[in-house]
Amino acid sequence: MFLALPARHLGFREDTPDVILLRRGTEVLPEGFRDQPAAGVVIAFTVDDLDAEYERLKNEGAPVTMPLREEPWGERLFQITDPNGVVIQLVAWVTPEHA
Repeated sequence: MFLALPARHLGFREDTPDVILLRRGTEVLPEGFRDQPAAGVVIAFTVDDLDAEYERLKNEGAPVTMPLREEPWGERLFQITDPNGVVIQLVAWVTPEHA
């Protein structure tokens, strides 16, 4: 299977055309890149029910690498990271407490 672990948790399939997460070592990657982990890559998705997604992914054993938090500018988020080092960030926007 070509998809990395969080793709299973996020409901992606091998034929999803919009986002493809390839496992390191896959021959479709150029030879010099096959075994390199990703660095500085964040893919963000806005979701309707961030709390429910956080609980669902934790219960499924997804690798949560940044727990649920709220930033002062109104961004609520958490992150999971795939085995290649790609950070998947799920986001919901709220009105900041001190707006």
